[in-house]
Amino acid sequence: MDIPRMRANFARSAAAGDEAPLFFYSHLFLSHPETRALFPVSMVHQRDRLFRALGQVVDLVDDLDSLVPVLQALGRDHRKFGTVAEHYPAVGASLLVTLEHFDEDWDAELAADWTAAYGLVAQVMVEAAQEDSAAPAWWDADVLSVERRTLDLAVLQVRPRTPLPHLAGQAVSVETALRPRLWRYYAPANAPRPDGTLELHVQAHDGGPVSSALARQVVAGDVLHLGPAVGTCTLPADSDRDLLLVAGGVGLAPLKALLDQVAREGPERRVDLVLGARTGRELYDLPALREAEQKHPWLTVTPVVSDDELATGVEHGELTDVLRARGPWTSREAFVAGPEPLVHDVAAALTAHGLPPARVRTQAFTPSRQSPTVEGEVSA
Repeated sequence: MDIPRMRANFARSAAAGDEAPLFFYSHLFLSHPETRALFPVSMVHQRDRLFRALGQVVDLVDDLDSLVPVLQALGRDHRKFGTVAEHYPAVGASLLVTLEHFDEDWDAELAADWTAAYGLVAQVMVEAAQEDSAAPAWWDADVLSVERRTLDLAVLQVRPRTPLPHLAGQAVSVETALRPRLWRYYAPANAPRPDGTLELHVQAHDGGPVSSALARQVVAGDVLHLGPAVGTCTLPADSDRDLLLVAGGVGLAPLKALLDQVAREGPERRVDLVLGARTGRELYDLPALREAEQKHPWLTVTPVVSDDELATGVEHGELTDVLRARGPWTSREAFVAGPEPLVHDVAAALTAHGLPPARVRTQAFTPSRQSPTVEGEVSA
């Protein structure tokens, strides 16, 4: 395959903005009307996701060791939409028509390359879905409690009716009947518990239909649908290094799960959890973390506030400056989770000061992301 040419071709379609996904979905629904039922009634929050995901696949197409696990996870996860093997050729045909439509240099060689590439992608996803066919496509989960910590942030305790396998640091997709066929990813804030319950931290965002419903409307007694756990932001099984955990906003959730795993399973190690926030009010889970700090002598919790001089019991300043002052962290295994700019800045600062990039794992929490398995991102 001529991968550079394929990337250039895809870039032309992506440069068309909304026109490309509009063209794709119009072609798909007209040529295969049965696929319309797989998508939400409103496509406003859906249109750009296919091309965003395709762009990420194109970026990894020459790194099969990274790409294949991503595609396998996507194939298993897409079962919750009702996707079956017969749907993949329809999507592939519409994709090729779209890529041709936006590229004047399209020819038979490029068509052959894309056909072969899409065929391999579909094959990996279909085989992964078939191998996972004995597992549920999704889990019904009862909402046990909803604690609204701020006007736009809630902590939900939910219990799947059948066991949902997951690892600390992974994410699950969530659907509510209030927003049917719209799924968003959230990382449980706990390691697996004997009773199977999950703690979800949800921050409502403007224009975020799922996050708004979960944070403001869902109540105890409601039933959610949960997809299979995905993601690799987990503790390495072969490492007992001390940990540096850096969180912003609800990026705390997967890192709190890692703390929970260390407390439950060990091995005991030094853990520094550094929380970044603009104001003291945004430190929504600090009391629980202080309680954990008192219980576990190996844990140090450092809240950092950048824009609130009246906040007490915290460090003041920029998160990266506080990390630099409290370092060095070169012996640590680091996990960084939170808003995309924060994750980028912290990861860059840590590596610039000597922490090997291979020991910096990240989860960027970005509104309306479709899947964390491609870029390590989780939606909020």
